[in-house]
Amino acid sequence: MTDTAAPKFGARSTALEVIAGHDLRGRDAIVTGGASGIGVETVRALASAGARVVLAARNQALAEEVAAGLRTDGVSGTIEVGLLDLASLASVRAFVARYIALGRPLHLLINNAGVMATPHSYTADNFEMQFGTNHVGHFALTVGLLPALKTAGKARVVALSSIGHRRSDVVFEDLNFRERAYDPWAAYGQSKTANVLFAVGLTQRHASDGITSNAVMPGGIMTGLQKHMSREEQLAMGWFDESGKPNERFKSTAQGASTSIWAAVAPEFDGVGGHYLEDCAIAKPWSSDRPFAGVMPYALDTERAERLWSVSEELIAG
Repeated sequence: MTDTAAPKFGARSTALEVIAGHDLRGRDAIVTGGASGIGVETVRALASAGARVVLAARNQALAEEVAAGLRTDGVSGTIEVGLLDLASLASVRAFVARYIALGRPLHLLINNAGVMATPHSYTADNFEMQFGTNHVGHFALTVGLLPALKTAGKARVVALSSIGHRRSDVVFEDLNFRERAYDPWAAYGQSKTANVLFAVGLTQRHASDGITSNAVMPGGIMTGLQKHMSREEQLAMGWFDESGKPNERFKSTAQGASTSIWAAVAPEFDGVGGHYLEDCAIAKPWSSDRPFAGVMPYALDTERAERLWSVSEELIAG
C-alpha cells in the first residue's frame, strides 16, 4: 500500500465524516479510554455506524455517564461499559477474562487511553507509569484478547501514538528509569515509540491470523491528557497564548478522533498494517523542517519491534 492517491480526508476531518457510509452492524469493538477526550468521539463514531462498542475506562461512574449521554444523543449501536485500569495487570486480566467469557469475536480494538508527562511514579506492577500504562497495559490487553481477535476473521488494532515519539526511542537497557534520571518527556516519548513498534510487531506476528495494526498520531487536542502540566509549561510550549486561545494547530476532539476511525474502517487497510498514520494519511519520515509531523525511522524498525515484543511478553509474564 502506498500513499500516492489523493487523500479523501485530512487534518480537519471529523470522526463522523470519516465513518459516514460505513455499516458496522454485527461488528464488535473496544475503545480504551473511551470516557474522555477523543475516546468519547471514537465511541460515538463507531456506535453511530451500528457497532457494539465496549467503552473501557478506569472510572466506572464517569464511563456510565458518558455512555448514557451518547445513547441519549441517539447513536444506533450498542454501548456497554467495561472497567479497565491499564496501570494494573490484574485489572487488565480481569477485563480480558470478562470479555472472553462472553464468547464474542472482536473486530476492532482501539488502544486509545494514555497518560502524558506524569510525575516520576510506577504502576501497580512496578513499571514506569507512562511506559506501563501506554504500552505494557495495552500490550497485555491485546495479547489477552487475541482469541477474540482471531475469531473475528479480519480484525484491526489501532495503537494511539504521538509526535512525541520523536523525543525518545525505546531504551531497552533502562525501560523503567531505574538507572537514568527521570525526564517526563523522554518517558512519554519512549512509550509512544513503543506504541508504534507494537503496531509493527503485532502485524508481523499476526497478519496471517487476519489481525493487523496501525499506529495513529491524533494531533494536538486540548483534553485531560495535559493535566500534569502547569499553565506556564503549556504557555511556554506555545499550546495557547496569554488569552488562553489554543494554538491554531490544535484540533477539536471530533477532529482528533478521525485518524483512529480512518485506521479502523478505511478499505485501504484491509490486511494492511505496520504504518504510522496522521491527518488521515500515512505519515512521511520526520524532518527538522516539519518538527510536528512525520515518523522517526526507529519507530518502524522491524528488528526493534520484534525485540520489544519479546521483552513485553517477559514483562507481563513475570
